[in-house]
Amino acid sequence: MIDDGQSMIEWLRKESGEPTIDLAGRAVPIELNRHPRAKRLTLRLAPDGSSVRITLPRWCPTGDALRFAAIRRHWLEAQLDRIPATEDPVARGTLRFRGEMVEIVWEQSAPRRAKMIDRKLHVGGPRDTLAKRLQRWLEAEALQMMELDLAHACRVAGIAVPQVRLTRAKRRWGSCSSGGTVRVNWRLVQAPDHVRRSVVAHETAHLVHFDHSADFHALLEKIFGGPLAEADRWLREHGRTLYADFG
Repeated sequence: MIDDGQSMIEWLRKESGEPTIDLAGRAVPIELNRHPRAKRLTLRLAPDGSSVRITLPRWCPTGDALRFAAIRRHWLEAQLDRIPATEDPVARGTLRFRGEMVEIVWEQSAPRRAKMIDRKLHVGGPRDTLAKRLQRWLEAEALQMMELDLAHACRVAGIAVPQVRLTRAKRRWGSCSSGGTVRVNWRLVQAPDHVRRSVVAHETAHLVHFDHSADFHALLEKIFGGPLAEADRWLREHGRTLYADFG
């Protein structure tokens, strides 16, 4: 138990030494990210509630970051409570796709491969494997769209188009490696198009500027060419709903 106002939480240590915070009776890992340009502590909950992320200046003591999380415990619990419960799209009869709820039309005798007809998703085959096949369809659609998004973004940025891969990460929407591979969360295919494109644009800008400098933001705005604040706000307010299906 930690003193000085931290008696409300219990810090547990895994074998790796990773700190955790008790949120509503659940031990949630804390990820500390020391950023060279950070001037203050910032804290947020991962979209699926799997971790608490704290960004801190390099000079900031770890203890201060943990105390910061302790003080914000009730806020974190409120955020955790807002994460939607896992749902079954098959039982619900609808699928989240490009910012809308699309009706699932299932007939066992119909082709197993899903097909969009008149804004309805028609699919057949065994019902007990339907959820897995719907997810595979979403992932295939996601890859196709993100390849087009990336090609456009790289054309605007004036760089070669790298490989894009889907990720099933539960803690981030996108990333890019020093080798140039761009990874984007497949669940973004459920979001409105401009939200998905904003994440692809963000990672494309990182291919040129591997930081969050003024040059990075200028390039990001050029690539996206739209209201970035609106896309960011959508992810903050609704991003967690993308984890409700196919938990």
